[in-house]
Amino acid sequence: MSKSCCNHQHAAPIKAVSKAAPGQSEHHHDSHCCDNTTPVSCCSTPTPHEHASRDGNESPGDEEPPRGSCHDQACCSAPLSPAHDHKHEHDMPPADPLVAPEQGNSRHSWQVLGMDCPSCARKIETAVNRVSGVQQARVLFATEKLVVDLAPGLSPDPVTAAVLAAGFQLKGESADKQAAGRKQASQQPLQGNLFGNFLGKYWQPLSLAGLMLVAALLPKELGQPLFTLATLWGLWPISRKAWALTKSGSPFAIETLMTVAAVGALFLGETAEAAMVLLLFMLGEHLEAYAAGRARAGVTALMALVPDKALRIRTTAEGEVREEVAADELRPGDIIEIAPGARLPADARLLDELGAFDESALTGESIPVERHQGDKVPAGSLAADRVLRLEVVSEPGNNAIDRILHLIEEAESQRAPIERFIDRFSRWYTPAMMLVALLVVLVPPLAFGQSWDEWIYRGLALLLIGCPCALVISTPAAVTSALAAATRQGALIKGGAALERLAHIDTVAFDKTGTLTLGKPQLTELVSLNGQPETELLALAAAIEQGSHHPLARAVVANATEQGLTLAEARDLRALPGMGVEGRINGELWQLLAPSRVAALNMEQQTRIASLEQQGKTVVVLCQSSGDKALPVALLALRDQIRPEAAAALQELNRLGLNSIMLTGDNPRAAEAIATELGMGWRAGLLPENKVEEIAKLASTRKVAMIGDGINDAPAMKRASIGIAMGGGTDVALETADAALTHNQLGGIAAMIRLSRAALANIHQNIALALGLKAIFLVTSLLGITGLWIAVLADTGATALVTANALRLLRKR
Repeated sequence: MSKSCCNHQHAAPIKAVSKAAPGQSEHHHDSHCCDNTTPVSCCSTPTPHEHASRDGNESPGDEEPPRGSCHDQACCSAPLSPAHDHKHEHDMPPADPLVAPEQGNSRHSWQVLGMDCPSCARKIETAVNRVSGVQQARVLFATEKLVVDLAPGLSPDPVTAAVLAAGFQLKGESADKQAAGRKQASQQPLQGNLFGNFLGKYWQPLSLAGLMLVAALLPKELGQPLFTLATLWGLWPISRKAWALTKSGSPFAIETLMTVAAVGALFLGETAEAAMVLLLFMLGEHLEAYAAGRARAGVTALMALVPDKALRIRTTAEGEVREEVAADELRPGDIIEIAPGARLPADARLLDELGAFDESALTGESIPVERHQGDKVPAGSLAADRVLRLEVVSEPGNNAIDRILHLIEEAESQRAPIERFIDRFSRWYTPAMMLVALLVVLVPPLAFGQSWDEWIYRGLALLLIGCPCALVISTPAAVTSALAAATRQGALIKGGAALERLAHIDTVAFDKTGTLTLGKPQLTELVSLNGQPETELLALAAAIEQGSHHPLARAVVANATEQGLTLAEARDLRALPGMGVEGRINGELWQLLAPSRVAALNMEQQTRIASLEQQGKTVVVLCQSSGDKALPVALLALRDQIRPEAAAALQELNRLGLNSIMLTGDNPRAAEAIATELGMGWRAGLLPENKVEEIAKLASTRKVAMIGDGINDAPAMKRASIGIAMGGGTDVALETADAALTHNQLGGIAAMIRLSRAALANIHQNIALALGLKAIFLVTSLLGITGLWIAVLADTGATALVTANALRLLRKR
C-alpha cells in the first residue's frame, strides 16, 4: 500500500513535480505527510488567491486562474473504489459531423417536408450528393432541415430539383424562414375543419380501404376486377416514388420492394393480397409519420417559445413611445416590455427590481424562478405575475432558444457507432434479400421442377421481408426519442454518439467551484493576530482587493461593503505569482498571501489555519511587510457553499453503481472536508493541465464523465469519455461539452445517465425485434406457411413495435 498525505489510501499513487509558470523558478513544498515516513512529491497548484494576468473574463465559478503556483498543497487524493481489472478501448471521436463550410463555399438550408423516418433523410442525402458541385449535404431529421454546401458560384436550384425528383418537398431557405414556417405549420391543425384535415391527410389509405371493402362484399367475378383496380389505385403514388428514388440513387427503397411485390401478386392472380400489401404499407407509413411527429414535438415546442412580435420602448423628446416590432428587429440595448403570461422574444436583462419567470420549457423546472434587477433572463421565459421591463442582450438568431436548437442540430450530426453500423448493414441487407428472393424464385422450378407460381409467390414474400424499415429506424427512433426526452428534462445531449458513451460511464469526475459548490464564496471568519480591530483589518484587506475579478477577492470586498466600511485607496497594486497580491496603503506595504508563503507563522497560528482548512475553508493571510519580512496580522477564512442538492445527487449516482471523484485546485484539507461531507473521492491542488492528467489516468481503466462549468474545465472535459457542462457555466465549457444541463441542477446528471442506459437497452430491444421477426417470417415464408400480406404485416408490425418501444423513452424520467 502506498503511503500518502494524511494517511489516505490512494487509488493510484500520484507522482508529480512542481511545474513553474513562465518566468518563475521551479520550487517544491512540504508535503504535510502525517506519518513523516514517506515523502510525497507535490504538483504545481494554484494559490487560492492569485490575481496575475486578469482580464476580467473569468467565470465567477472559476476556481483556479489559468496560471498559478504552489502554496502548501501537495497533490492529495482520497480513495476511489479499486479500479476495474478490464481495459476499455479509447473513445473514438464521433463520425460524420456537420463541419463548417470550406472557404469560398456557400451554405444553404431548407425545411424538408414529407420525411417520415430517418431512412428518408438518408435518401435525400443520397439524391443531393449526386448533384454536381455539392461539397457536403446533411439532413437533420429532428429539425427537418437540409443543409448543403455548394462550390463557389453555383446556384442551389439543382439541389431543390434533386429533392423534388426524389419525392420530397422543400420550403424556404435560411433557418429563420424555416423556423417561421414550422411555427406556422404547427398552428395549422388548430385551424379549419378537423374532419377535413383528417380526410386530407389519410385519403389514400381510406379510399383504398373503401375500395377493398366493396370488392370483398361483391361476388368473386365482380370483386376480383375491383381488387385489381384498388391495387392499381394504391400502386400509383408508391410506384411513382419508387421510380423517383431509383433515379436519385436509392434503387432498393421500400417503395421499390412494394411495387415489385404488388405487381407480382397481380400477375399471380392474388389481387386481394396485392391490395392488402399496399394498404398495410400505407398504414405503416402513417404510423412512422406519427412517431416522427411525436419525437420532434419537443423541438417544435422549443421553436414556438419565442414570439414573433415584441413591444419595444423608445424614449423621445415627447416621452416614451411603445411600438410593436418583429422579434428579429430587436438589438442589444433595446428596452422591451412584456405582460404577464407573455414570453420573452430575446435574451434580456431585468430592469425592474424583481420578477418571476416560468422557465420550465427550457429547464424542466416547474417552479417559477425569481429574478432580481440585473439578472439575465433567457428567451422563451414566461413572465409569471406582472408587467416587466427588460433590456435586450442577444443578437437576432443567437438567443438561448437558438443556441439550444443549434446544439440539437449538432447533436443529430453526431451519430452513434451502433447507428452507423446498422446503417451500413441495412445497405447490404436489402440487396442480399433480393438476391435470395431471386434464387428462391429460380432454383426450385429450374433445378427440381417445382411450380413456378408457388415459388414466385414465396420469392415475393421474401422480397417484402427484405424491407429494412424496422431495422433502419431501430436506432435513430430510440436516439431521437431519448434526445427529445432529455430536452424536456432540461438536459442537452449532443447526439447518438454522446448518448451511447454516456450509457457506458462508470466514473464521474466533478470540478468543485461552481459545480459541486455555488461558486460564490463567502468570508466566514476574520481572526486578528495582533489585537487590531477586525473591521480595520477587513477594510485593509478589501482595499488591496478592489478591482480584482477573483471570486475570493470579490467575497472580501462584498463583506466589507455590507458592513459599510470605508476603503482606503491602495496604490502600487500588483499580483505576486504563486503568492497572492500586495498594495500600499498610506505608504505602508500590505499583502494577502497563501499560508505557505508566510514564514513568520508560529505553531499556534499554523494549527489554527489547519483547523480552518479542515472545515473546508480557504485561508489567506493579511500581512504587513517590514523589509524582507511579512508579519501576519490577520487570517481570513472563506468558504464556498455546497449546492443544496449535491449530496442527494451523488447518492443517486452511487445507487447507479458509479464512482464519484472531485478534482480541484483548492488546498487538500479544504478539499478533503468537502469530499468527506459529500462522500466522494478527491484530488486536490490541481492546475487545469493536472486535471487533464488525472482524467487520463482514470480513463486508462474507466469510462469517465467530467462535469464542469468554467474555462479551466474545458481541457479535462475534452479529454474525458464525455464532458458535461453545467448550464450556468461559460460558453467555452458549453461548446466543449458533449452534454449540458440547462437547469444547472446536479440531480440531472443521474437522470441523464439513466435515460442514456434506457436508450441503449431500447436500441438493443429494437434490433432484436426487427431481426427476430424477420428471421421467423423468413423461415415461414420459405416453408410456404405465410404469404404476402403476412410478410408485409410482419414488416409493418416490426416497424410499429420498434416505433412504440422507442416512444416509451419520451415518458422516461
